Formats: sequence, C-alpha cells, structure tokens
Amino acid sequence: MVKLLSVGVLMVLLSAPIMAQEYEEHDSMLMDHGDGHLMDMAGGMVMGQNANTLPGGCDSISETKEITVHAGHKYAENFPGRMFAFDTQEFNFKPCTKLTVHFVNEDNVRHQWMMHGLPKYLYPKGMFHLEATGPSKISGTLILPPGDKTYLVHCDIAQHMEKGMKAQLKVGKGDGDLPSVPGVTAYVVADDYKATLPELLAKAETEAANLPAIAANVSPGPASAKTVQQEDSAVSGVTVIGLAIGLLTAPFLSRKFKGMSVSEVVAYVFDLLRAFVELVVKLLSRLIRLVAANKNKILPEK
Repeated sequence: MVKLLSVGVLMVLLSAPIMAQEYEEHDSMLMDHGDGHLMDMAGGMVMGQNANTLPGGCDSISETKEITVHAGHKYAENFPGRMFAFDTQEFNFKPCTKLTVHFVNEDNVRHQWMMHGLPKYLYPKGMFHLEATGPSKISGTLILPPGDKTYLVHCDIAQHMEKGMKAQLKVGKGDGDLPSVPGVTAYVVADDYKATLPELLAKAETEAANLPAIAANVSPGPASAKTVQQEDSAVSGVTVIGLAIGLLTAPFLSRKFKGMSVSEVVAYVFDLLRAFVELVVKLLSRLIRLVAANKNKILPEK
C-alpha cells in the first residue's frame, strides 16, 4: 500500500510542471526571415516587427507600453450572434508609443491580431501581424506612428472578423470609430433576436383564423361569383390543411427551434429543402437507370 502511494505521489510531482504549462510559448522558437518577419513550424508568426526604427514625424518614443490580448470563443459570449472575439475591443495610445503586444490564443484553432493602415515604408504591406495556432502565446513589438488615427485590428482568418474578432486601436484622439466593432459601435447589418419561431407560428395561426372574416367582407360581382366561390373553396381547403399541419407540427417545431433566430430557422429549413430535393433527384435518377436497363422488357417489340 505504501509503495503504491509513493508511486502515485511521484507521478503527480512529475506531471505537475506539464499541467502547469497552459499555453505553448512561441517566442523562443521563432526564426528571423528578415523585414520583421518571424515564424516557426509550430504555427507562430510575427510580421512587421519593429522595436527600434522611429516612424517619420516621431522625434523620440513617447512612452513604452505592454498589453496582453486574449482571443477565443468564450469572449464572444457577451456579443449575441458572434462566434469569436478578443477580450478587449478598443485600445488607445499616445502617438510614437513603443507597443509590445502579447497575444494569447485560447482556442484550438488559428487566430490573429492584425493591425492595418501602418506606413508601408516602415511596415511591409502596411500591417503588424501576430498569429498563433492552438492554445499558445506569441509576442511582438511595433512603434506607433504620429498623428491622430484609428486603426483596424482583426483576425484575418476567413469569417473570423465577421464572427466577432474585430477591434479598433486609436492613436492620440483617433479619427473616428470603425463600424461593427463588438460592444463599441453598431453593426452594419443588425441581428434580430426578437422574433422566435413560436411567435411566428402564433402570428400565422392568427392570420389564418382571420381569413374567413376577410373573405366575408369581399363582394364579388355577379359575373365572377362562381369563380370566386371556387377560389374560396380552394383557399379554404388549403387553409384547413395548412392549419392542421401547423397545429400538428407546432409542438415539435417549437422544441426543435427553441432559442433560434429567424435567420437560423430559415437556414435550417433551406437545408431540409435542399436535402429533400437531392433525395428526389437521386430517386428519379435511379428510376431512369432502372427503366433504361429494362426498356426491352417494358416496351413491346415491334
């Protein structure tokens, strides 16, 4: 028993350093490829590193600052409809600040902290770029230009900015706000989370119930009375069938789409329709092949 306990304690002690290391550190593994471009084979990258050269218009470094920015899915929880986010959406620094950014990726995917609009004579392609794959940390330094300007900061991985990973960095007073920065400025395309499927179904049922009253207020002319009566009968039949289907499926749909937005419901319905069309096409294709293979048996010989 004592021997087993000793082995267990030893295993815990040996594993403690490994468990304590939460993020992989990229900084010690980066290779210099020139022009401030550093990268390693583990998914870490720094582009536009500049710790020494002053931008034009800066006589000296005004101040030295360090920030730590976390990126991950959990930071999007405060922004409905978003999937990824930084833990900070707005930054502000004095012109000519020497800024070191420690970027911590908390997801098991690739994320970036990319700043656009910098002077291209000093920063290749006009950007400063930090990138980390998986749970890891990477750091880089740049010197901010002079003047009052607002710079875009985002993740350039496909759809990550649209899904919420966007911020703005103001140098001095900045020159305005950027649109669609989560928690800072209004979205260009606003999300609608007010109308839920049960509410839409209730509205449809109310409108369907009002159809007879609407039809009663219509006074068709003698010449078209028979046609209108036939159309009313058809509409009534379709309405009854629709109401029956709606009442039967409403409980299921309410549970299935509970908490989903209208756009999500529409997307789901279109996926079902697409799957149905694909099934019909597949069945027709099989039927055509079957008929073609047995046409001699089906068609009489001449």
